[in-house]
Amino acid sequence: MTLSSVKESYDGYCGTSYAAKMLGISVGTVQGLVEKNELKAWKTQGGHRRISLQSVQDYQRRHNLTPASLIQGQDHLRVVVVEDDDATRLMLQANFEQWGLPLDAVMYASAMEALLDMPSLHPDVLITDLRMPKVDGFEFLRTLTEHNLFANLAVVVVSGMSMDEIKAQGGLPDGVQFLQKPIDLDWLRGFFDALMSVRQINRRSRTSTAAA
Repeated sequence: MTLSSVKESYDGYCGTSYAAKMLGISVGTVQGLVEKNELKAWKTQGGHRRISLQSVQDYQRRHNLTPASLIQGQDHLRVVVVEDDDATRLMLQANFEQWGLPLDAVMYASAMEALLDMPSLHPDVLITDLRMPKVDGFEFLRTLTEHNLFANLAVVVVSGMSMDEIKAQGGLPDGVQFLQKPIDLDWLRGFFDALMSVRQINRRSRTSTAAA
């Protein structure tokens, strides 16, 4: 499995989670629209549904929907969460909303589904579990580190595994933050705050340089 082959094969298409985010509706509603052929889609050999981005945009126009963007402004952080546990995904989503931070988060139950969408998403932050069916977090991270497209991606691994268990699996790539489950939400919020502070500093620096 390589990201380059995925990117070449799926340009112009997205998964159900991404389509739901763009349209501001639930994943189940997106699946219903696909079944009614209101959104054009096909399935990979692995059973992952790929939806035409053009058909999503056409649906927005037909129904006079305001196009939803995963990046509502330059201050927003685009966040991808990859976690196969439903309760953990819901908990993270609820906290993201309660914090009131400028985050645009898309949740995925599998690494492969996220991998198919990431070339379109261009996220700033990835939060991923390690123990997951089919494509686990170790293979997922190895695939991402092979490609410069994600060189500036901030990665947080959340796992119930111990550091010794992780080292036995080959360890984590350099620069990856490790957060043991149960998730320290105060740490995670502080992490987002720090990223946004750095972004604001860099923006001011660029503005000052341009004005000099």
